[in-house]
Amino acid sequence: MSVICATGRHDKHDVYAAQCPCRPLLDLLANKWSALAIGALETGPRRFGELQRHLEGVSPKVLTQTLRRLEDAGFLSRTVYPAVPLHVEYELTDLGHSVARPLSGLREWVEQHLDLIG
Repeated sequence: MSVICATGRHDKHDVYAAQCPCRPLLDLLANKWSALAIGALETGPRRFGELQRHLEGVSPKVLTQTLRRLEDAGFLSRTVYPAVPLHVEYELTDLGHSVARPLSGLREWVEQHLDLIG
């Protein structure tokens, strides 16, 4: 299913087309750490350490890269509070909340159907 490009830079968006600019966004959202980070932020803002503890197994480097990519895409905001030590919080934007719903469904589906998968 293709959608007319709202920016006017392309005739249409088609994630199946190799050169579609949708592909990098799909890659970002289909990444497990992105899906989990967005899910962890659904309940409200969190600090980096809280996110790292919640997302068991993610390295600080990968979490930092993931959060930066999500922020650059507009899915979350990063707020720095001038304190010692620095206090940084991450929070979903409206766009982030809108993608959190379908990603939540995917996470729930995986948990409910894992035992049925070979």
